[in-house]
Amino acid sequence: MEKTKLLIIGSGPAGYTAAIYAGRANLSPVLVEGMQPGGQLTTTTEVENFPGFPEGIDANELMDNMRAQAERFGCKFILSTVERTDFSASPYRLWLDDGSEIEADSVIIATGASAKYLGLSDEQKYMGMGVSACATCDGFFYRKKVVAVVGGGDTACEEANYLSGLASKVYLIVRKPFLRASQIMQDRVLNNEKIEVLFETNTLGLYGEDGVEGAHLVYKKGEPEEKTYDLPIDGFFLAIGHRPNSEVFRPWIETDETGYIKTIPGTPRTSLPGIFAAGDVADPHYRQAIIAAGSGAQAAMEAEKYLSTLE
Repeated sequence: MEKTKLLIIGSGPAGYTAAIYAGRANLSPVLVEGMQPGGQLTTTTEVENFPGFPEGIDANELMDNMRAQAERFGCKFILSTVERTDFSASPYRLWLDDGSEIEADSVIIATGASAKYLGLSDEQKYMGMGVSACATCDGFFYRKKVVAVVGGGDTACEEANYLSGLASKVYLIVRKPFLRASQIMQDRVLNNEKIEVLFETNTLGLYGEDGVEGAHLVYKKGEPEEKTYDLPIDGFFLAIGHRPNSEVFRPWIETDETGYIKTIPGTPRTSLPGIFAAGDVADPHYRQAIIAAGSGAQAAMEAEKYLSTLE
């Protein structure tokens, strides 16, 4: 059994930043990377809004740099996933998918949140080539272009409004005959001349040579008025929600109804002493690399403070 003062779970900006801070504080952290080292950020291509890179930086290069920095300060990495936890008493126990067990005095959960997809094979085919799940991250690349947003809730309306400030035209693809968003968000979308709402419409697939050039759509699927057609677009944005990767911790830690880990406002502290949450797993609002990184730094500083009380 491996024993550590501090275990960090997750390898996105939050996890790696926590590892950098913890390593510099001589905590010798152990980090479980999961099956996607670098986190969700690696599904995009160029990152232009992370401070310090005036020309932008490749997402994988940015995450590789963060990992190397954490390694420099003594972080140990385990390429595995957490399958089971026992947070009933400290030290906390966790079991990995390779069968090994870890005992930790303190834990930082930075497992992120996964964007929900429609389940089309084309979504993966064009990922980073016209398909995105983050308008704030990638909208800049679609200035004066035509884009589509999928979804009918507040997030979709918010993203459509945001993109309308950049793109020449925004289609909002809604499978129901109405919007689920709050009234104020509905009004903003319906009164925005650059947004066209396509009600009762489903996406069947995407097409294009070297990236997205359009979407195959169906109107009133399964009804007598059913009609399939192609819609030329340059970008396809998914806004049907995120799923926080918190399932394995939910028996022990307080979460909201969606599964986001609840923290004491203004801190990364959870409902359990010595267990902290950082990044998108505890952030249903912003979902930005820079904010996740900042919360990772907070979590490491809080963990250091907590561990000093144990000594």
